[in-house]
Amino acid sequence: MRAAPHSPGAEPVQGYTVIEHLARGRRLDVYDVWSAERGCRCILKAIRPERAHEAEARATLLEEGRLLESLTHPHIVRGYETTLEPMPAIVMETLPGETLAHMIESGAEATEGELGHLALQLGSAIRYLHANGALHLDLKPSNVVAMAGQAKVIDLSVARAPGLAPAGVGTPDYMAPEQARGGELGPPADVWGIGVVLFEALTGAPAFEVEADALDPGEDEPGEGSSLGTDEHPDERYAQLEGRAQRLAEARGPSLLARLIDDCLEPDAAGRPTVAELLERAERIAGVPGPERRWA
Repeated sequence: MRAAPHSPGAEPVQGYTVIEHLARGRRLDVYDVWSAERGCRCILKAIRPERAHEAEARATLLEEGRLLESLTHPHIVRGYETTLEPMPAIVMETLPGETLAHMIESGAEATEGELGHLALQLGSAIRYLHANGALHLDLKPSNVVAMAGQAKVIDLSVARAPGLAPAGVGTPDYMAPEQARGGELGPPADVWGIGVVLFEALTGAPAFEVEADALDPGEDEPGEGSSLGTDEHPDERYAQLEGRAQRLAEARGPSLLARLIDDCLEPDAAGRPTVAELLERAERIAGVPGPERRWA
């Protein structure tokens, strides 16, 4: 039986009063809350009441919370604390900007220099995340919040250590081919993720789209990630396993940005730039001096 989300004024976790229910996914509710201790608004991500008993849902949320609490980076959302009782929940900073997905939908356009800065900020966040032993695996415009020219990566719900993974970890439209296929996952999967974000930010359309009837209605909603099985969802439903994305250097002209996006979306993981190479190329696109010249 589905339980209604907590109403304004409720206190689902001690010390946090609901201001507004923001979103509901298959497993989670997201709230705008007031923190009595901090004297400010926060975001509370909690398991839906009727699913709080599910061990997998609890473990996944707690793992995400612990990871967020261990990270301190200007381009990754900050996690304040993870609670266990009366329900597992993550308390995070409130981000006053809007998602890149909303900006794209509203028709906002960005210059190549601005997208170079976006690539730098995403690459910086991902390099730091990798250095702390985790892959994000769900980079997409709805998981990037932009505010005053600064990007923040959110939603680490499917983040995991590099290594073997089942097929379908992530969001179908944005998965790297190796995520869709299943197997060994490493940093190139997140380089692909940066590539699909830049592709959509530049063109206004996703690089790939999975047919709507290929997905079960019970799957995770956007922002929650998903883990799809190969038995019910055969590989051929993934467009990124059928062929490569449109080559932007051919369609729009061979700019530095177009070439970078094309290289990030190379189907063979070994053919993509490393995160370090991506950052170096993004510096040139953004017009930022390289590290060796920055202090000259």
